[in-house]
Amino acid sequence: MATFLYRVGRLAFRRRWYVALVWAAVLAAVGLGALKAPGAADEEFSMPGIESQKAFDLMGERFPGATADGATARVVFVAPGGEKVTAVENKKAVEEAVAELGDGSQVASVADPFQAKAVSTDGTTAFATVTYKVKANDLTDASRTHLEKAIDDARDSGLTVEAGGTAMDDGGGAGGAAEVIGIAIAAVVLLVTFGSLAAAGLPLLTAIVGVGVSMATILALSDALGLSTTTGTLAMMLGLAVGIDYALFVVSRYREERGKGRTPQEATGLAVGTAGSAVVFAGLTVVIALAGLAVVGIPMLTKMGLAAAGAVVVAVLVALTLVPAFLGFWPNAVLPRKARKSGRIEENAGDNGGTRWARFVLRRPLPVLILGVVGLGALAVPMTQLQLGMPGDEAKATSTTERRAYDALADAFGPGFNGPLTVVVDAKGDEDAKGAVTAISEEIGGTKGVVSVSPARFNGAGDTAVFSVVPSTAPTDEKTKDLVTTIRGERDGVEAATGATFEVTGTTAMNIDIADKVQAALVPYLIVVVGLAIVLLLVVFRSLLVPLKAALGFLLSVL
Repeated sequence: MATFLYRVGRLAFRRRWYVALVWAAVLAAVGLGALKAPGAADEEFSMPGIESQKAFDLMGERFPGATADGATARVVFVAPGGEKVTAVENKKAVEEAVAELGDGSQVASVADPFQAKAVSTDGTTAFATVTYKVKANDLTDASRTHLEKAIDDARDSGLTVEAGGTAMDDGGGAGGAAEVIGIAIAAVVLLVTFGSLAAAGLPLLTAIVGVGVSMATILALSDALGLSTTTGTLAMMLGLAVGIDYALFVVSRYREERGKGRTPQEATGLAVGTAGSAVVFAGLTVVIALAGLAVVGIPMLTKMGLAAAGAVVVAVLVALTLVPAFLGFWPNAVLPRKARKSGRIEENAGDNGGTRWARFVLRRPLPVLILGVVGLGALAVPMTQLQLGMPGDEAKATSTTERRAYDALADAFGPGFNGPLTVVVDAKGDEDAKGAVTAISEEIGGTKGVVSVSPARFNGAGDTAVFSVVPSTAPTDEKTKDLVTTIRGERDGVEAATGATFEVTGTTAMNIDIADKVQAALVPYLIVVVGLAIVLLLVVFRSLLVPLKAALGFLLSVL
């Protein structure tokens, strides 16, 4: 491997113009393909094999059109202290706001809180639900501005008005300020470390080229492979990270070889042959970890993992070919300022901090090992109480209107109001479907931890019904998870008594099921990833001790 990569490095150095032109042609080709390809669709989230997904699919089958995914906004009105929203002036302000909200060009409907009985029992809070004709990502700036203006106008009346829902999402995706800030910070760190603008800029430039090729390829193939707009998010982040990292390996080793008096071409070949070997096997381990996400069983996560793995492969190829080609263009530019005129770095015979630390570890391996294992083990203790979940409005900053709307609804209607459960009753084949649904509704309504149960809504055939269950606890509370488990545990008895069965779904139940499935997949995922990594390291080092130490270190660091 090292000999082959050595030859690749020397060839890329000599044929630098050809290498650069090939990468430019690849970037142009995939870029053109991305421009010509149909836009990536918004992937509908699905989690095969969990109850909440089965119930959602049943709703889609028995209630055609009921699971429409148009954007929604829930606008919350809170009366000033000591007043009620049902007071004449406040009610008028709410009704005017509802009318203004309904004037949007993309608005399908607005539920008046006074007609929909969406007023708290103490009369201080009400909410209106705005339903749009399009998905959140398809909302125009004009529609978002109209929503914000209606909210601001309602606030002018003296009411406290906040809003949440998918319509409030900004539609952010891959790319943006975060990546720009990350690149800027990396540039500063590299510049301080190397003391050379070229040495700092080369890893950044090649990483950007690699990410450009990866993202353009993902966009070009999105329609053919069913990739969504979120698929490239992980690919962009990891592509930048490993692209900079892998190029840095090669550049650092090149500078080291130049310090030993090597010619630029020879130093490049040795850098790719040595550091390049580390890049190849490091890239393979990352690819294994990303491809292993398929074990979790979430289609969207599998696609994201495979797309990111492709970005890592591109980063490896860039580090092995384009980086040495650029070193051929500017062989002395990456050297420190003092060495640029002579073209040679004086080899530093002194010890640096890394060397001194390595010698310290070699002198006292056992105490350092014990201290490291104990320290990592202590850091891993909280993992025993790990609770997985999907962040919602409750996780946002209190400065956001979404969080304030969430808190206002929880205060007025109870903590469970923000995360109702949806129960789907399948009474197909039951002679008394309505009686069965009533019995199931009463059974669930009498369960400890349930605040209320809504009236059941039947489909056209009359064999399937849906009703909502409001828990007494918040969506992320462990007691809500216990309640879902309890309700599902009542199914066998209810089915035996009524002949009908039911399933629990809704955002809260979906999040609980996803968390359980991900947690259950953690051990198989680690077995697959660590097992394949051990096999890879066995091939590389032909030693059992090195792979086992690496696997143990990986597990301790992950946990």
